[in-house]
Amino acid sequence: MNKRIKNFALLGLAGYIAPRHLKAIKETGNKLSVTLDKHDNVGIIDSYFPDADFFTEPERFERHIYKIQHAKDSLPIDFFSICTPNYLHDAHIRMALCNHADAICEKPLVLNPWNVDCLAELEKETGKKIHTILQLRCHPAVVKLKNTIDADKSNKVYDITLTYITGRGNWYYYSWKGDEEKSGGLITNIGIHFFDMLYYLFGELKTNTVHYRTPSWGSGCMHFKKARVRWFLSIDANYLPDSIKQTGKMSYRSILIDKEELDFTNGFTDLHTLSYQQILEGRGFGLDCAKPSIEIVHFIRNAECLSGVNSADKHPFVHKVKRV
Repeated sequence: MNKRIKNFALLGLAGYIAPRHLKAIKETGNKLSVTLDKHDNVGIIDSYFPDADFFTEPERFERHIYKIQHAKDSLPIDFFSICTPNYLHDAHIRMALCNHADAICEKPLVLNPWNVDCLAELEKETGKKIHTILQLRCHPAVVKLKNTIDADKSNKVYDITLTYITGRGNWYYYSWKGDEEKSGGLITNIGIHFFDMLYYLFGELKTNTVHYRTPSWGSGCMHFKKARVRWFLSIDANYLPDSIKQTGKMSYRSILIDKEELDFTNGFTDLHTLSYQQILEGRGFGLDCAKPSIEIVHFIRNAECLSGVNSADKHPFVHKVKRV
């Protein structure tokens, strides 16, 4: 007996990440019925689901959802795909579950660890599930490395140097992404992707030391069960290596594992589709998977920066920054 297609609603249609969700819904053979965004620059929907209803007001959107969910002759909404700004994720996840649908939400799932606990209670009350997109866990290079680490019984502690710089213009600081109350700031907005991956690969976090933290860059050192990680994150293009500046590129990503580069060059194209496939098969990432990285970035946002840092634990780019 064929399974019926799943029916989706999508919130945040005009956002940067929404096309990956549109593609994932389409490529998994499912349907998008209704969308929401306060902005109406959403013509991309025509390439995927031109018949989907579109709303700019959440009140009218939710009324429409209610009618679908209670109509006897319509396909009910099974999932809300949530691509909205970070600070709205909690409310939109709640909207999904309270309207008898599961939620698929971008990272960070929420901004604070205690919000995860409250959502766990809502899952119990409604019987619905919350899934988060942790696509780096699905990357072929990460899967291969995870298998290698898990097979190593030597109790080895890996030495990791994480560097991610992506230049952003002045617009960034005026957008919701530049407002720490709305995005969680640089550490949450960008760092959570990598910190989740590191937790997934190297296990329990033992110590988390913050060396520097500003709106445009931050650095620190973490000790996981199986790794020491020196990290540096920035949205200031001044800190790009000269070799990258000469190419005209605005981003630099490097993860050194015992001085060998983890190759992320390829393999990103279909990770959202793969994530959706896993969710539809009952193998998605739930609240228990999302919480550790939320705890990590919440701590970094609120920790006191440590003075007198051991030079061995400092990221090498810290010296570069001091000269700028």
